[in-house]
Amino acid sequence: MTELFTFTPAREPLLISVPHAGTYVPPEILARMTPEARSLPDTDWHVERLYAFARERGIGMVVATHARYVVDLNRDPSGQALYPGADNTEIVPLTTFDRAPVYLPGRAADAAEMARRVDAYWRPYHERLGAELAAMRARFGIAVLWDAHSIRSEVPRFFAGRLPDLNLGSARGHSAAPELVAAVTEVFARQSAYSWVLDGRFTGGHITRHFGQPSTGIHVLQLEMAQVAYMSEPPPYDYLPDRAARLQPLLADGLASLLAAAKRRVAAHAH
Repeated sequence: MTELFTFTPAREPLLISVPHAGTYVPPEILARMTPEARSLPDTDWHVERLYAFARERGIGMVVATHARYVVDLNRDPSGQALYPGADNTEIVPLTTFDRAPVYLPGRAADAAEMARRVDAYWRPYHERLGAELAAMRARFGIAVLWDAHSIRSEVPRFFAGRLPDLNLGSARGHSAAPELVAAVTEVFARQSAYSWVLDGRFTGGHITRHFGQPSTGIHVLQLEMAQVAYMSEPPPYDYLPDRAARLQPLLADGLASLLAAAKRRVAAHAH
């Protein structure tokens, strides 16, 4: 069986989660999917490659291996809508971002299969995140999770027009302390190469909202990036090293600033 995720332990109080870059689909599921869905168009392509520098800096990483069509690791397993009143995809998606069916006629996952997939694929990822965050908090006095995502710059189903390059989400200020949010936004604000927004169309998914509990010492931010900032959006979804290399220093600066703010927060509370 293919491992559900790869895990690099954190040597600093910062962990990156990459829940949607996986491309593995078990053969018994793949056989029931449409040709369009088999190309996995809604993948957060190459996000783990974009953040590869973080491992060398002691930042932990949890990277899902399975595609979001198997199960969406950033959705509430209860089925509660992520953005009430807006268009949402399910924890086991039945349609693509372009509203095309994921499954061949009569072959879609039913409620019982969805529940089995949550148990088999969703829970282990969340248990790993929870355990590592608890261990970080015990070791460092604080734990910070950066939930890393990307999406096509234009997806009419979810938002009008072109998405900003960098979409930082803090669950509208509830998932991380204000000074940690500011540490990142100040870095973004100092540059003009990339457009950005805080708590715009993407305020943070289930991972951000569930694990982000600042009062307990666990802080979470989500970054949803427009894929055009580092890759070619049309198939075959090529990673563009030169374009990515221009973005990576900004991501590195944002994470370094976030980490420094986390350590200052611990130091301040120690006195």
